Amino acid sequence: MQLAGLKTVYFTVTNDLSFDQRMRRICGSLSAAGYHVVLVGRLLPYSKPLVDKQFKQIRLRCRFKKGWVFYAEFNIMLFFYLLKKKADAVCAIDLDTILPVLLVSKIKHIPRVYDAHELFCEMKEVVTRPSIYRLWKKIEKFAVPKFKYGYTVSTPIAQEFKKMYNVSYQVIRNLPRLNSFERSPSAQKFILYQGAVNEGRSFETLIPAMKNVEAKLFICGDGNFMQQAKKLVKENGLEEKIVFKGMILPDELVSYTQAAYIGITLFENNGASNYFSLANRFFDYINAGLPQVCVNYPAYKEINDEHRIALLIDDLKPETISKTLNNLLADGVLHDELKNNCMKARAVLNWQQEEKKLISFYNQLFS
Repeated sequence: MQLAGLKTVYFTVTNDLSFDQRMRRICGSLSAAGYHVVLVGRLLPYSKPLVDKQFKQIRLRCRFKKGWVFYAEFNIMLFFYLLKKKADAVCAIDLDTILPVLLVSKIKHIPRVYDAHELFCEMKEVVTRPSIYRLWKKIEKFAVPKFKYGYTVSTPIAQEFKKMYNVSYQVIRNLPRLNSFERSPSAQKFILYQGAVNEGRSFETLIPAMKNVEAKLFICGDGNFMQQAKKLVKENGLEEKIVFKGMILPDELVSYTQAAYIGITLFENNGASNYFSLANRFFDYINAGLPQVCVNYPAYKEINDEHRIALLIDDLKPETISKTLNNLLADGVLHDELKNNCMKARAVLNWQQEEKKLISFYNQLFS
């Protein structure tokens, strides 16, 4: 494979770099392929020390932590930071860093790339707030058509961008790196949710559903719905059954995934972003040989039709969730079948295969 001649690419995110597995994979693969990579994020109060990587990691310290003042402050800081740096290309991760990347790429006359992890404007926390939605939609309509080069995480999302803005984005999925391991399920069966504890993840029905499930639920993550989730646990008297583990570094999280008995991938169908999603956790469970209960949305159904690694549900009612979880807890033959299918699927659904498309994308960008 042709190396890049030490081309420098800057990637920009608004989150904490320690927990962004997709960006760690992307930046690591490009570094190994001969690119000089810089990943720029922000410093949060709970940020842990960064672990040394092949690529450079930069955290911008913001005075504000949330809301429009945070986004304004971070984007201004990011603009001036990028303006001072020598780069051969800049890549905006999602809509919240797209404006400084657009401006700097125009000033420096360098290629710009859009990496859309989701349909940003269709997330529940955006689409359900009309004034916030209008602002982000204006930014999207202004900026995205100006990004000729880009990629996203699923075919349905790529099709939406083509329909809305006539841009042809590649699909580079959130697949985990394939590593050898021996699955070590816990002596006590537990159910695992890993990822952002955000609006739209169906905690309003998952938590009540656990009243009728004979297993504990571990929630590994944090997000904008955490306080409401904890309140729901208390209201339903489930403090002994639902355990919040908080933010866990990726290397440690793997041990939970490999020890769990069932994984959970749920999204409310209240916006195109959720309906067309293809979550990291979906593939992390497969990679760990972990059967899961998952929503029956297009991207998940397509993979499950081919590999049968999950039980898909058509609605998010508490009784549907509890019935499906109990079925998988009680049926050892079914659980073994899904587990074995996961082990076969992980041989093809892994980052070693997917990174080839990523490296080809950037080689073509600079060719």
